[in-house]
This record gives sequence, structure tokens and C-alpha cells, in this order.
Amino acid sequence: MIQPFSLAIHGGAGTLVKGQMTFEKETAYKKALELALDEGFALLKEGASAVDAVEKSVALLENSPLFNAGKGSVFTAHGTHEMDAAIMNGKTLDAGAVSLIHGIKNPIALARDVMEKSDHIFLAGEGAMEFAKSLKYSLEDASYFYDEFRYQQWQEIKGTDSFQLDHSVKKESKFGTVGAVACDQHGNLAAATSTGGMTNKRFGRVGDSPMIGVGNYANNKTCAVSCTGSGEFFIKGVVAYDVSCLMEYKGLSVSDAASEVINKRLLEIGGDGGLIAVDIHGNIATPFNTEGMYRGSRTSYGERKIFIYGE
Repeated sequence: MIQPFSLAIHGGAGTLVKGQMTFEKETAYKKALELALDEGFALLKEGASAVDAVEKSVALLENSPLFNAGKGSVFTAHGTHEMDAAIMNGKTLDAGAVSLIHGIKNPIALARDVMEKSDHIFLAGEGAMEFAKSLKYSLEDASYFYDEFRYQQWQEIKGTDSFQLDHSVKKESKFGTVGAVACDQHGNLAAATSTGGMTNKRFGRVGDSPMIGVGNYANNKTCAVSCTGSGEFFIKGVVAYDVSCLMEYKGLSVSDAASEVINKRLLEIGGDGGLIAVDIHGNIATPFNTEGMYRGSRTSYGERKIFIYGE
């Protein structure tokens, strides 16, 4: 029997504050979100797996320079790009993640290959690059990831000890991590998340995005979750798994569990951001405690939404 199916995507929490968002910029963001949402949903409609759908949506967001992932990744302190990504299959609990990789056009594809073609879950740095080369991945030239806006963002704090989260309040330039969660026609869940990290980051810093149970998680017993926000706080709060736990052990609905974590628990420890989540009935939750969160969702009931600020 075909179950209700749905897909939700995000392009990061913390957006341009309303006064600084131009009509042109808003149109560009919505177009990029629409493309990723509609292509991923088309796969679900055809009967594809949730894993296929979330990978497709995230890859399309990685291909857009508007978001801090793939092509639009921010600059590190060394003027390079270090990307992280994770994907998880809620049916089997299989997962794949990569961190501190460079030159890979679609980090989410490599994360999926870790899940399906290695005996491991998380590969990082040169080892992850070695794995990519063994699978004949071609490396993009640094110029592919160069974005003038990102470069200027880095120039402002280059040579200092500052680093900048994409959605930090001090800045008018806000972009973010990307992610997708889906429930397919068979009631299986999946989540995928990809990011370029933080501007001017040093010491091989890794955020929450590639960490299973923190920035990305999927379990058919409960939900699929993809997070975006102040990574260090999401790590402290083990956010994605916390949503799942509230559903599994306290019997909360996906929207109540997600809201409890983002609007209460995360705030209590000083974190900000948001998440998208879906349960096995296709119910979607997209809470955030920042000015906005680039997001979109579609369901087999015919609902289609794309938002940047509060609904």
C-alpha cells in the first residue's frame, strides 16, 4: 500500500534580516529552493526511496552558490574550502559522513558512497579524499568554489582570531548549511545535510552537520532530522537524536518534539538555529529560533510551501 509521502528541505537558519532582503535576492533564493524541492519530490512521486530523494535535493542546493555548501562554501583561515556532509537511511540505520574534504562538487554523493561502498560511517580529511579517488571522483578546481561575496566575507576577518557562523547576528550576509528529509511511499525515512562550515575556521574545525545524531539523523521508529545553526551548541545538545528520543520515549509528535528542542532546550544552552523533521506518516516540522530559515516542503496531499521568514 502506498503511504503518504513528503519532503522538506532547508538552506540554513538565520537569513538576511527583512530590511536587507531585496526582491531580487528573495526571488533567487526561492527559485533555488523550488528546484531542489520539486526535483526531490518528483523522485518520491515516481516511487524512489527517501535516500534517493534527499540526496538529489541536497546535491541541487550544493550546486547553487547561494548556500554555504558545495559551490557556495565559505573560506577557511587558509583561504581554502573544507566541506562536510552526512546522509542516513532510517530503515536500516545505515549512515555515511565525510568531513574536511575539498574539491568534491557534491559532498553528499561521497557521504552516500561511504554509507554504501565502505565498511565505515565517517571518513575525514585526507582519508576521505583517498576514498573519493579510489572511486574515481574528479576534483573541481578551486575556482569552481570561488565566490566573490564569500571572499569578501572572509577578507573582513582574515588574519584575526574571529570566525563567523553564516547566520551570526552581527552580519547582514547570511547563508547556511543545506539539508533535506523525506518519507517515501513505503514509509521509509532518510535525512541528508551538507555544509561549508564557518568563515575563517581554523584547526580543522568540524561542526554538527556530518555528525550522526547531532546535525543529521533518521530512524523509521521516529523521524528524520536535518539541522542548521550554531554547530557547537547543536553538538552539546545532540539535537537530532534528542528530537528522536522525545518521540520514542515520551511519545511526543514530531512537531512537539522538534519545537521542544529548538525553542526550549537549545535556547537554554545558548544556541540558535533550526531544523527540519519528518515522521513515517509524512508529517513535517520546521521550527527555528532565528530571524528566518530558508525552507520548503511538499506532501502527497498536495501541500507545497516555500518560506524564508515566519509563515
